[in-house]
Amino acid sequence: MSSTPPDSEFDLEKLFLPAWAQGPPAVNKYASFAGEDRPSRDRGDRPPGRRPPRRDFDRQGSRPPGGGRSQDRPSRPGGPRPGGSRFGGPRERSEAPFRREEPAPAPPPQLTVSILPDEKGIESLARQIRISGRAYPLFDIAQLILQKPERQQVRFEVIKKPDGTPLQPLFLCALDDTLWLSEDEVAQHLLNRHFNTFYQAERIATDPPRGTYTFVGQCGISGTILGPPNHHDYQSQLRKLHAERFARMPFEAFKARVKIVKDPVVVKKWIEDQSFKTEYNCLNVPEPLKLPSREEVEKHFRQVHLGAIVKQVESHTLSGPAARQLRSPELQRLVRITWEDQRRFPLRVATTLSQQFSGHGLQFFKVNRTVTHVSVARPHFLDLEATPVSEGVKRIVEYINAHPKCTRRKLFEALAPAPAAAPALPAAPVAPAKPEAQATQPAATEAPTAAVAPEATPEQAALAGDLHWLIHEGHVIEFANSVLDTAKRPLPKPPKPEKKAEAATAPGPTPVVSAEAAARVEAAVVEAETPPVAPADSAAALPATEAPPSPLPAAEEALTTATEAEKPASAPADNP
Repeated sequence: MSSTPPDSEFDLEKLFLPAWAQGPPAVNKYASFAGEDRPSRDRGDRPPGRRPPRRDFDRQGSRPPGGGRSQDRPSRPGGPRPGGSRFGGPRERSEAPFRREEPAPAPPPQLTVSILPDEKGIESLARQIRISGRAYPLFDIAQLILQKPERQQVRFEVIKKPDGTPLQPLFLCALDDTLWLSEDEVAQHLLNRHFNTFYQAERIATDPPRGTYTFVGQCGISGTILGPPNHHDYQSQLRKLHAERFARMPFEAFKARVKIVKDPVVVKKWIEDQSFKTEYNCLNVPEPLKLPSREEVEKHFRQVHLGAIVKQVESHTLSGPAARQLRSPELQRLVRITWEDQRRFPLRVATTLSQQFSGHGLQFFKVNRTVTHVSVARPHFLDLEATPVSEGVKRIVEYINAHPKCTRRKLFEALAPAPAAAPALPAAPVAPAKPEAQATQPAATEAPTAAVAPEATPEQAALAGDLHWLIHEGHVIEFANSVLDTAKRPLPKPPKPEKKAEAATAPGPTPVVSAEAAARVEAAVVEAETPPVAPADSAAALPATEAPPSPLPAAEEALTTATEAEKPASAPADNP
């Protein structure tokens, strides 16, 4: 069993490499081809040098008079060319060339087709992203999924009318898990592909046709022998062949393709075929039954077997290769249209990808507010002044900020370079063995000279650990092309505009009086309403017609004083 992983579990590390690095080195298929010597041309007695000028041209390269015809060549019989000379005025032709008007293609079936990423492949992708910590463009991953059917699943769904009935019904064949648009298509498919599952044909000898036949009609497309045109069964055979195999072709056009063949071998073959008749034994039925014709077989199949095999569904999901091999032409065209639309802009595939990646705990962010990336963490700014971190972490962040578009390799070469490899020690000389020992003992194998890869130093291990923590916390971003970048400081949010004071917009604002001012006004009103207690002499001294003073002027004066006290100091004084 091969250990090669399935194509649905593709490797992001390889697919995001340059094109020249993704595949194996090209093999020169002409390396073993020696070639052959081409014989030289026999130029006769022509001297080496430039080719001599043509007879029809002079030395300046112009044509001789007479429209380029040599003098010794006879002229066209019947006078000049009709419609003007060759280089004269334009010939009389129709302005627009003839074009055959092709009928517009029929609209595709009214179904919803969705291309979904395969679940197993998405699980493998999510595991790679979590382990590597790199950020990959979401739409590039969607394009990689659309490249091969093995990475996809295709879902078909019906569209319903307001009353709940489907615009286009969808039928599923349970025998081979294929989709169809009508029961008639399913019946024809089962009788063509799985006929031996339900019926067994049996040929029985009969009397040959009477008469002498010297020619027969034969279909020019399929080669089927239809019989003599004057035979009683000729028209039925012609109609039957057209309905079964060439229903899309007009009958008159199909009839015109029938040819008359007088070959005795072909005529004899038709007579032998007519000397037998075919009967059909029914299988998978409780009682044995024989049917005389194919029409009776189709009728029996629809009544007995079709309802148990075909069911109407509202949605169904197929694998990518199975969806490409659908035998319904209209469904194939609908899948093709959907695939081409997503290849131009895979929005629906990317939306499904984001939902599936979110279920695996991955995060999304946009680079420069345009390209959506998926990674193990969203960018999170690390403030080195406010956050206590180790010196190793600080060195990594400062180096990446100082060297834009640096890679992991450059970072390790700058902060934790590998030690120089020690020179290989020469092998110790081996004393020659005695002849007897050489004959009895096998020769010692030479020590391998290949250098062993050096192990990581403690500095490199610490640097790798710090970088791993920064990437998985979102402080450092490692993109698919190995470029490192730090999360930037978020921009401060603009302050919200303050609402204008209602006093500036209202036409006539009502002055607001505080509780203290209202208390002073109420006290003044009470004081004004309470008459002073005067002695009896004073009361008798007042005139009889003089009334006590009204309390309203005092209240108005107190209200005005309180209102002016509540106004801000910067407010201008009221006009008198």
